[in-house]
Amino acid sequence: MHDDLPDARDGLTRKERVVQWVLSRAQVERKGRGVRAAMIYGRVLEHVEMSIEELMHIIERLSERPMPLLTRSQQSRYRSDP
Repeated sequence: MHDDLPDARDGLTRKERVVQWVLSRAQVERKGRGVRAAMIYGRVLEHVEMSIEELMHIIERLSERPMPLLTRSQQSRYRSDP
């Protein structure tokens, strides 16, 4: 499948985009409070298949990005399913 191919626009793979989307939705639901990896993992598995190790690697990689994961204008675009 094409889950591991980076998008030309921003370099994110489909799996990374799903993790980013799930994380942003969970943060909104929890009103900015911390979100546990177990909560994210269960929700991510509803969309793509990956191991816990792969999820943690993606979270680590996304947290090292110099820009925020989503700007406010992007958040409104990602309110629907990925």
